[in-house]
Amino acid sequence: MKFIRYIALAGALLAAPAFAHDFAAGDLTIDHPWSRATPKGARVAAGYASITNNGSEADRLIEVRSDFAASAEIHEMAVDGNGVMTMRPLADGIEIPAGEEVKLEPGSFHIMFMGPEKQLVEGENFAGTLVFEKAGEVEVEFAVEGMGGPGGHAGHNH
Repeated sequence: MKFIRYIALAGALLAAPAFAHDFAAGDLTIDHPWSRATPKGARVAAGYASITNNGSEADRLIEVRSDFAASAEIHEMAVDGNGVMTMRPLADGIEIPAGEEVKLEPGSFHIMFMGPEKQLVEGENFAGTLVFEKAGEVEVEFAVEGMGGPGGHAGHNH
């Protein structure tokens, strides 16, 4: 009888929605890759995540790929001394220092998907590949959140 309860419990846990949305490669952990839903006809979409380096050496995010877009670039958004917002691609990528977390988030570092082939709809996912200098290629799934950004993911700080 106990065995049947364990099987039922295991089945219930497997059927429950998974809120953990983490990926790992080497010493790196990529927490909750996400993107905002896009309006029809959007020419760009942005991707975000938190990347933690649990190792003793720095690594670097050097490339991003996704079949859903014609290309992808690693960008930085910043505000200059005059209050002017600028966005620029980072040709050398983003360093992920040893023992630290780097957040790709709105208004800062992010991934820019150029020429998306379809509209991003809230609740859907799309595949992407993050390429690191040392950890190599990491296949991830970007969760598409509402146009206002992430909301219903308990335990995720964005």
